[in-house]
Amino acid sequence: MAAVPPEELPVLEGVISIRNRLYALKKDRGEFIKASDVNSLYKDVVKQVTKLNDVRDDETLYNNRVDTTLADVFSLLSLFYLTIGRTKEAPATYSQIASMRQILSHMNESNQYNESDLVPFTKRLAALRNIVQLDSQQGKNPNAVTRLLLRQINDCEITVKSMQESLSVFSPELAPIHERLVQIRRQLVALASKEGSHKTELKPFQEELRKIDSRRVDGKFLGPGGSVPAAQALCSSTLEECFEIIHQIQADDESKNVAESLKPIYDRLSTLRVELEGLVLTHRWALRETDLFNYTLSLQEVDKMRVDGKFLDAEGNKPSGQFVLLYLLRRCYGLVYRLLSSSEPVSEELMPIANKLNTVKKCLNEVLKYGGPFNPPDLYPYQLALFQIDSMRKDGKFIGADGNIPEGQGVVMAHLNECHELIEMLKEAMDEDEDEDEDEEYDDDEDDVDEGQNSGDEDKEGHSGEPPHPKSES
Repeated sequence: MAAVPPEELPVLEGVISIRNRLYALKKDRGEFIKASDVNSLYKDVVKQVTKLNDVRDDETLYNNRVDTTLADVFSLLSLFYLTIGRTKEAPATYSQIASMRQILSHMNESNQYNESDLVPFTKRLAALRNIVQLDSQQGKNPNAVTRLLLRQINDCEITVKSMQESLSVFSPELAPIHERLVQIRRQLVALASKEGSHKTELKPFQEELRKIDSRRVDGKFLGPGGSVPAAQALCSSTLEECFEIIHQIQADDESKNVAESLKPIYDRLSTLRVELEGLVLTHRWALRETDLFNYTLSLQEVDKMRVDGKFLDAEGNKPSGQFVLLYLLRRCYGLVYRLLSSSEPVSEELMPIANKLNTVKKCLNEVLKYGGPFNPPDLYPYQLALFQIDSMRKDGKFIGADGNIPEGQGVVMAHLNECHELIEMLKEAMDEDEDEDEDEEYDDDEDDVDEGQNSGDEDKEGHSGEPPHPKSES
């Protein structure tokens, strides 16, 4: 890393000061994060970026401590924007772009992906570009910040385009084979990360790989008329790698472990994966987006331990267990991106209300789905919950602790209105049931009257006509 030139030292000091303030704000869980605090910090960052641009030229590529510190600041600031619910603003896009860049880098390195894997990235990058450009057109961000974000989006799009071009070389005959091999490889790597014996689970994969291998003639896949389609090397290398992973799993089954020298990394990544998978399930209640900063730093630290894509021991050797560690690392990156992309445009302060409304809505949908019979008292708990939430509004708005209007009013109001609509639908269903019951009772009464009349008629018929003849005496 290059040394920091004297003219950039004041900027470095300013950026470090901002980073420390961001760290302090992130650790303070006694209060909700205020949008005013985040806005103030963002303005300070913009000032430092402007000063930095004044002493730099656009043509030179810089990489010193100012750049790395500034990257940390932007990453953490981006997470703060997600926390306060401002997900559709340019600063919020930075952490998502950085997360995608890490995942794309690993996918490109492994060379194991297909067209369907790249489609979500293409769509998401286009959406993020629209957010940045719209903010720029409305004058919300200085040109320096807009250029920074667009440059990172461009880098990701170039990577995606390069990966798409590498897939375009596959002929129609080899494309489905390669796609299936990529799927098998992923399933095998996921299997390798699990503990215990995998003999029975490996057998179907081995059989399928042998069938694919049997389609080769002299080591090549042939097309119609015995032609040799393009991209043989990629298909063959993926097939060989699948067999290699199977052998590695079988060897690990015998040793029952990752190499001892890699055990600390394995334990660290396993812990991170368990925690992130837990957050995926509970993020609506337990996650403050700024918490992801620590996970990102931990993953980057582990990633930097690799040399030429491999984890080495103290002697510089490449111990067994590489596939497992790379799978865990990439799995964790994927979980972080999933949590970032699932962040709702609702501030941390309104999130408890949004969660409560979501729960009420799910319960009402279940009641409506399975139907009655039920009575008006059955709806009282839901009506009470909605009344309590309604009473928290002032002039139709949910007001924050500092008197400001938190982000996410529209989302919360949409949930609230939907719950009220479900309540009305359930009331209508109860009214229909009551009407049906009344109709049935009315029909029963009519039947009783008809039966009474019929029995009366029968009695009359029995007593009319000629009297019975007396018995003749013998």
